[in-house]
Amino acid sequence: MAGTAEDPAGSHEREEPKIVHIILIALISIAFTAGYLLFYELLIHAVWFDNDYAGANRWLIPAGVMFFSLLVGLCRKYLNAPTMIDGGFVESMKGNGEKVDYRTFPAALISSLLSLLSGASVGPEGAISILVSDMTSYIQERFRIARESADASLGFNVAALASAYNGIIGSVLFTGVFASEFQVGGEKSALKFLAWNLLAGCIGYLFFRLLGLPPFAQSILLPPIGELHPVYVLYAIVLGIIGALLAVFTGLSMAAIGRMVDRAFKDRVILPALAAGAVIALVGSFVPALLFSGQAQIHAIIADPAAFGAAMLLGMAVAKILLLALAFRSGFVGGPIFPILFSCTLTGLAINLVFPAVPVAICVLCIEAAAFALALGAPLTAILLVVVIGTADPTMTVLLALSAVTAMVLGEGINRRRGIDG
Repeated sequence: MAGTAEDPAGSHEREEPKIVHIILIALISIAFTAGYLLFYELLIHAVWFDNDYAGANRWLIPAGVMFFSLLVGLCRKYLNAPTMIDGGFVESMKGNGEKVDYRTFPAALISSLLSLLSGASVGPEGAISILVSDMTSYIQERFRIARESADASLGFNVAALASAYNGIIGSVLFTGVFASEFQVGGEKSALKFLAWNLLAGCIGYLFFRLLGLPPFAQSILLPPIGELHPVYVLYAIVLGIIGALLAVFTGLSMAAIGRMVDRAFKDRVILPALAAGAVIALVGSFVPALLFSGQAQIHAIIADPAAFGAAMLLGMAVAKILLLALAFRSGFVGGPIFPILFSCTLTGLAINLVFPAVPVAICVLCIEAAAFALALGAPLTAILLVVVIGTADPTMTVLLALSAVTAMVLGEGINRRRGIDG
């Protein structure tokens, strides 16, 4: 390995991470994540939710959205802020991967906060993945940890993300399952890296719980379904197909909007953010519930879906996906979990309004499990995520598994058909 300014001869050997390093990065990661989320909540309430002047003057919605969108574009142009333009949903949850550069941390921090404040359809988890990866890279470089081994370096980074994600999602197993499904590390290192992941994830989970910070867990509270009836199996399969189609639509929207932005703006970086801001402002002026990630707005909709009607709910579900794709491909920094969750939930509520005999929990949670399974390519992670967020009981978990399997089988068939046609 080439020498550095601090170590011109490259004489200091870089060491594999030890347990003390994993504990250290887990504590740093979760402390930063908690501080980031608290600061974001403070900002968004001060600027939007608790601002009486903004609430009394509707013109401030488009003005504010355009202002923050402009700042996002400026960050990308002049600060070289990272974006989600070239990645997908999995990449948005895994940080910068091989492109990580901790020197972009300040730009990523500023751009992510501006993206969240802009009203764009993105959640905080994507920004946290980038920022935590940057911090991990810096700590590895500063303390000469795990830089010579690509597997060990990746395992160290995923341990940091485990602490962050397990804390904010509210599950000690979430990132352990997620990393295992994507085979972090080789066969000889898999168990060691999984142990790091579980340790860091426990630290992040306990940190949030002991401080009393609210996780994503139990965000979608729906009436339990009770006994398992044979017809529920059919419902799960049909809803799995619907969830799969929603995931496919999301992927197609990402690709189509990406091509459209490329053709319209080519190498320009400020105009795409401004154009996206104009669309977000227009939509948000008429349907404020579509602004931001949907994390806060979804509760009022669940409380009274009939007030919106099935057609309106479906329209909002489609619009949310399109806004998510637009935000990703226009340079905004954020994550996909809550926008997709929002869209799936509204689709399930609409189906329940049309077919009230189907329990609302089955309608909502089965679509969520199927969509996440196909979008992430990780069915176990998707099931666990929905179990935690929707507080599913064992009976419901069986139906979630059926929906996830249905989505994966359908997705495999679609991919095979594309291969034949291509």
